Amino acid sequence: MTCRIAAAGASWLVAPARRSRKLTQPRAPKGKSLRLHASVLAHGVRIPPVQRSALPHTGGVDDETRYEAVRSRDARFDGEFFFAVETTGIYCRPSCPAVTPKRRNVRFYATAAAAQGEGFRACRRCRPDAVPGSAEWNVRADVVGRAMRMIGDGVVDREGVAGLAVRLGYSARQVQRQLTAELGAGPVALARAQRAHTARVLLQTTELPITEIAFAAGFESVRQFNDTIRTVYASTPSELRAAAPRGRGAASRRAAATPSAGIPLRLAHRGPYQAAAVFDLLAAETVPGVEEVAGAPGDRTYRRTLRLPYGTGIVAVSEPRPTKSRSTEPRPGGWLDARLHLTDLRDLTTAVQRLRRLFDLDADPYAVDERLAADPRLAPLVAARPGLRSPGAADPEELAVRAVVGRDEAERLVRAYGKALDAPCGTLTHVFPEPAALAEAEPDGTLGALAAALADGRLRLDAGADRDDAKEALLALPDMDPRTVAAIRTRALGDPDVAPPGESVPDTWRPWRSYALRHLRTGGQHVP
Repeated sequence: MTCRIAAAGASWLVAPARRSRKLTQPRAPKGKSLRLHASVLAHGVRIPPVQRSALPHTGGVDDETRYEAVRSRDARFDGEFFFAVETTGIYCRPSCPAVTPKRRNVRFYATAAAAQGEGFRACRRCRPDAVPGSAEWNVRADVVGRAMRMIGDGVVDREGVAGLAVRLGYSARQVQRQLTAELGAGPVALARAQRAHTARVLLQTTELPITEIAFAAGFESVRQFNDTIRTVYASTPSELRAAAPRGRGAASRRAAATPSAGIPLRLAHRGPYQAAAVFDLLAAETVPGVEEVAGAPGDRTYRRTLRLPYGTGIVAVSEPRPTKSRSTEPRPGGWLDARLHLTDLRDLTTAVQRLRRLFDLDADPYAVDERLAADPRLAPLVAARPGLRSPGAADPEELAVRAVVGRDEAERLVRAYGKALDAPCGTLTHVFPEPAALAEAEPDGTLGALAAALADGRLRLDAGADRDDAKEALLALPDMDPRTVAAIRTRALGDPDVAPPGESVPDTWRPWRSYALRHLRTGGQHVP
């Protein structure tokens, strides 16, 4: 594998929609106000032009409020819901720049898969399949939330619905029923929508043969691939590839996007994003051999190796340069430029989802900031760093081991037991050792107990793991410190609401206590 992994924004994997005009102040329907459901107000954000909910799923925000978001092209709702137009047969993201359809012709869906299941095809102008993921799935710890995180990680593609059901502890029929009732689509449809998006990315950002793309995206056959692309995009794969952007240098960038040169990505986020704080944290935690951060602050590149279901990978993510704007309007979002090398292209979807969790790209900064800014202690910190994220982990098992042993010992473990890359790339030489290898080589103490529990499945830290069960399993390990457990729950499991053990913090910080503590640490203040 050629070592060329400077991050590059050559593609638009999940870039925000192009916008044709500024947001306008919407008008409430006559005789109505934009009031949200009481259960959502507890987490809501009331920022013009539309009252905003952190959890605008079915039943949380009414359709009139959704339509006002569509009328104002409010990109803050992108990924939280989708709308379809009956007269055109297409579905869009809320910020679609096309002419706003009449209310009577609009239908709303919680997921793109639900819209596809009703026969609507994706809008070619706003690319609704390329929006950031809903922050709701990171917050929720119920079966639906866990299922959505696992589907995003590719569990259905690798293990089928039966494997998903086993991981959730329910029957396949129960999982199908719960997802369909709430989201309008079952696990197969949700996974199919994700495969279609992966295929579009590969078609429009690489010159890989179409047959290879079909299997790399997770389809079982070329026929299934062709049928799905026609259904979702109303185009053949060849037509979809021909419709890719043709701007200056686009063809050369696609030609360069090969397994050896890497796949260029844009990883979208909503709202403001405090990239400097995230890169500062990653730089402070870097374990040589598997990670590195190069460059000066404001222009850094984070690189690391990845252990994935079908092979290994190397990713480079660039720190976006800070921008100064005098506008008082909320920023709709942006993206992080990245380049991903994979030994097996079937790992693309999983790798992207793990990067999104590491950089906390699916968070809802509007909901977080509105809640925390109401606290007098946190208000100045939130004002100084709007959109501060709570980073997760690219490999939850690796993070748990590092949390237990510390940075220096983790470096020793990499040198002693890490899997060497077939083609080292600069300082990146290894993949972090698997739990089974550590359990055999270092069987004693907390590390040995942790590695054994991860290796035999007594402890699960995957995307859909039950957070409370994982906490109990961690606390049962010998000499496991509760603060270490809290750190693992925050980072490895992506829990947004973890409080410091044994300490009292205001209930008003819920459900964003992890973010509150991140504000305190980043601001140099005492953390309880």
